Amino acid sequence: MGQNVITVAQQKGGAGKTTVAAHLAVALSQRGFRVGVIDVDPQGSLTHWHRIREERFGEGYTGLQFASVSGWRVGSEVSRMKRSCDFIIIDSPPHVETEARTAIRQGNLLLVPVQPSPTDLWATQATLQLSKSENIPARIILNRVNSKSKIVEMIEKELTGALTKTRLGNRVIYAAALMEGRGVTEVEPTSPAALEIKSLVKEVMAFFPKEQEADAREMEMA
Repeated sequence: MGQNVITVAQQKGGAGKTTVAAHLAVALSQRGFRVGVIDVDPQGSLTHWHRIREERFGEGYTGLQFASVSGWRVGSEVSRMKRSCDFIIIDSPPHVETEARTAIRQGNLLLVPVQPSPTDLWATQATLQLSKSENIPARIILNRVNSKSKIVEMIEKELTGALTKTRLGNRVIYAAALMEGRGVTEVEPTSPAALEIKSLVKEVMAFFPKEQEADAREMEMA
């Protein structure tokens, strides 16, 4: 319990960190895991999303343990959540500075959303270098992907070996669900977007064999 800490980080703002963190958290919760979410980004987008979620479902009934903290407090918050959560997801601030570094160091897995553009690709290098220096495995998620775009293939070649198999499409439903305080797996469980998030969940769980085994046993018993 509680050793499964996933940090979502990217030096460049607007890459989709909050989108990945929110939808991943909801999908893990739906599978029966106890999920903690920590917002370290001063912009507070994830915090705003969770407030809307509380208004919709009621305080204490969002299916998530949630905290919004400054970077220097993230370590103590992770330690607290480890006592009661199976997974902890951290939405870190942009820029590889002190608070972002602290958030990355708390993780067992680093997820890095990247839009298929040269500027996103270049900005990713600093985050990956930090991941390497801290000996934390990192996986890059291509986000807002237009399947017909040739640049996607070019970006994939640059990032071979670090990419997740799952790519998130350029779909309005990701943002629309967040506006409602929900995840796409709640809004439209069989939609292409929901299937993408479910696929990402499977990839993430592969990094945590104990949780994967426990999940498999529960599925057999259901």
